[in-house]
Amino acid sequence: MARILVTGGAGFIGSNLCSKLVKDKDNYVICMDNLYTGRMENIRHLMGLPNFKFILHNVQEPFKTDVDQIYNAACPASPPAYAKTPIETVKTCVMGSINMLDLATESGARIMQFSTSEIYGNPAVHPQTEDYWGHVNPIGLRSCYDEGKRCAETLCFDYHRQAGTQIKVIRIFNTYGPAMDPNDGRVVSNFIMQALRGEDITIFGDGSQTRSFQYIDDLLDGIDRMMNESRPDFSGPVNLGNPHEFSMLELAEKILSKIGGKSKIVFMPLPLDDPTRRRPDITLAKQELNNWEPSIQLDEGLERTIEYFRTLL
Repeated sequence: MARILVTGGAGFIGSNLCSKLVKDKDNYVICMDNLYTGRMENIRHLMGLPNFKFILHNVQEPFKTDVDQIYNAACPASPPAYAKTPIETVKTCVMGSINMLDLATESGARIMQFSTSEIYGNPAVHPQTEDYWGHVNPIGLRSCYDEGKRCAETLCFDYHRQAGTQIKVIRIFNTYGPAMDPNDGRVVSNFIMQALRGEDITIFGDGSQTRSFQYIDDLLDGIDRMMNESRPDFSGPVNLGNPHEFSMLELAEKILSKIGGKSKIVFMPLPLDDPTRRRPDITLAKQELNNWEPSIQLDEGLERTIEYFRTLL
């Protein structure tokens, strides 16, 4: 039986990953989370399963157990969450990665680092390829997350070169779907919850800034292919995201058309260092991950996500 550790396992992506992993009865899944942004509701359906265990633990502190694989997803990923605790966010990215890389090295385990499109900052290259080094403000309000994740990538490759640690690094672009926290401040959940409540939909800036939205099931497929099917000597980093680009205004209008109601679109000042464009080049993912590409388009994914948020309300 493969022993698999998922840090941040009660969060949005982590809990969906745990749900997928436990379906294979040959996996024993250890879900670690300190519940800063993770939620017990996300994993309640897994509690009591014979091949699932939840451990309340902060990844900033060392952790020892026998494992075969580690998915290091621990870190607040929504701007309001990491803006509230920037020092803790950096510690989670850096100290957490060191602790998990030490565990992987000692156990001979393969570790996957969940990096982010935010390492590209406000990009001067579009779309973003993995060989682009990024355009990041090192002292801004978002730097705790952006630079923390960049340092985590550095640590992964240093451990790989110096200690021979087996690493896989993925850069996750905007992802959405069930198990998102309705109050986490991310654009998809914000727009859906505002529309469902009949509130005005708040767009920061003029609505022309773009993102590329990936449904959670497509991301999980890419994660599985990277961890279990990619070449042993392919460490990444590799972009996992949807290459179809939408403006914030287009997203708001799509959600309004699906939910209806009396909500209006209102515009607010753009936050500092908020990227104006974001779209992944997934050529490398197609080459290395058996022609991986997202299959669930935005309309279908939004309908599934809206239904999830309706049940919460």
